[in-house]
Amino acid sequence: MGTIAGCGGGPSYHSTHRSRLIHFTLNSRLTHRDLREILVVPRRHGAWLLVLMHGKGGSPSQFLTQPFFDTLETLGRLAPDVLLLDGSDDSYWHNRADGAWASMVLREAIPAGVRRTHAKRIAIGGISMGGYGAILIGSRARDFCAVGAQSPALWLSSGETAPGAFDDAQDYERNDVFKLHPPDPLWIDLGASDPFREATLAYARRAGIPAHIKPGGHDAALWNAFMPKFLRFFARACG
Repeated sequence: MGTIAGCGGGPSYHSTHRSRLIHFTLNSRLTHRDLREILVVPRRHGAWLLVLMHGKGGSPSQFLTQPFFDTLETLGRLAPDVLLLDGSDDSYWHNRADGAWASMVLREAIPAGVRRTHAKRIAIGGISMGGYGAILIGSRARDFCAVGAQSPALWLSSGETAPGAFDDAQDYERNDVFKLHPPDPLWIDLGASDPFREATLAYARRAGIPAHIKPGGHDAALWNAFMPKFLRFFARACG
């Protein structure tokens, strides 16, 4: 697979159910840029933080949808505070030539979120590019209470990767999630016609977990349909 559609798109909701949206700038030394983060604080929530990472061409606001806010409200005291991270257009959330993106998540962004929430437990997840990043970071930092990936951007070899996903074949090899011990507990969902289906199902088999599949492709309609189950998975593991 050489190309994929972007995962852009802004917020799409009519009610936050009184969740607060706190926008702040992270002056990242590790990626050499200012990153625009969003912290979502539900009306009721527990003492844990869910870190979410967007897809290629997206932004933190990709997650701000009505199913997202509806599910946070339904979870009540089991709901997390949610930190929505800025990964630029195509960082693919790993340490590479233009910035130490995975190190930024662990050493800069998460501490900034914890300072604002006093969370005692931390989970990590993402969509597409961010789903790959969640699996990668969650495989290397073993202290997350749960890891989740929606339609993760996975490839079985460096020759199949999308342009710009990795600096070169060596960069892919250094960040190949198939060579790492899978995180646990782990959630994976995808559409039945997702272009990453073959690699994603291969990874799920390697991790020894079921991949949750619905009719659909690699798009917001699929991610919104899974969002309630996605958030409830995290709440069961961490709430």
